[in-house]
Amino acid sequence: MFRSYLRPIAALATLTALAAYAVIMLRGPQGLSALAEKQKQIRILEEENANLAREIEARKQHVMRLDKDKATQVLELRKLGFVGEGDTQFNVGGQKISTGAPAPATH
Repeated sequence: MFRSYLRPIAALATLTALAAYAVIMLRGPQGLSALAEKQKQIRILEEENANLAREIEARKQHVMRLDKDKATQVLELRKLGFVGEGDTQFNVGGQKISTGAPAPATH
């Protein structure tokens, strides 16, 4: 007679222990919140990778233009401060040259 009660009690205790373990695992540090955080990080990294891939493609296109187009080469060299053939470069020391508004008058 005692055995007839023992089996259902053991099964109920086992199910209760499994349920408690599942709750602890789902709500613990490795649970659902950690999974959501990792998915968020994955989305951020995927977006960053897509941005980097676009940047790489743009740089490849720029290198191809530099390789094939002489005008693009000249423009890039001038941006870097190189003087073109037949151009004259003036270095003015000690003065700051403004390209916008006129310099204020000093008295």
